[in-house]
Amino acid sequence: MMDFSGIIPSLPGLWNGMLMTLQLMVLGVIGGIVLGTILALCRLSSNKLLSNLAGAYVNYFRSIPLLLVITWFYLAVPFILRWITGEDTPVGAFTSCLIAFMMFEAAYFCEIVRAGVQSISKGQMGAAQALGMNYGQTMRLIILPQAFRKMTPLLLQQSIILFQDTSLVYAVGLVDFLNSARASGDIIGRSNEFLVFAGFVYFVISFSASFLVKRLQKRLTV
Repeated sequence: MMDFSGIIPSLPGLWNGMLMTLQLMVLGVIGGIVLGTILALCRLSSNKLLSNLAGAYVNYFRSIPLLLVITWFYLAVPFILRWITGEDTPVGAFTSCLIAFMMFEAAYFCEIVRAGVQSISKGQMGAAQALGMNYGQTMRLIILPQAFRKMTPLLLQQSIILFQDTSLVYAVGLVDFLNSARASGDIIGRSNEFLVFAGFVYFVISFSASFLVKRLQKRLTV
């Protein structure tokens, strides 16, 4: 019979793990959206070199597992910094995982942003140029604000997926919520109970967030 009584004393440690998970998710989403927007603009560019390079980036990162990216960056980032600076630069698991999340999610955010920009009427670009705006001003003031409003639900949905994917940081020893639950369960010999509890927490957060995203999508559609 399962005994969940050991969870309450372990809540402080579990909360610290959740803070790590949320920090990785929020920073990963912010960095991913910024890089993804740049990639999307490159893909939409009339410059074939920029468009092809951005396309190759997106196709590459969408074709490999996130776990591989996390492991690769954990091993590669210190090596790259040593090659650039000529000296050993300590890089923790958190930094390497954050870089991995940003670069991996940027490929998905890029496609979301690209679709959002393409959904805006081309006539608005022409009207802005007729008013004397250049390409950068038109994108920043006219196109992107409208596109982001349309694609907000998709961006949030991808953020929920990243929230779930942060559990993969166990591969490099980073203590997120799931890893914290697993370790707490091992200490008191109640691994199953803690894993069930962790799964329940992930389900509640993800389901609630998805429900709110659907509500937001309906409001934006109206």
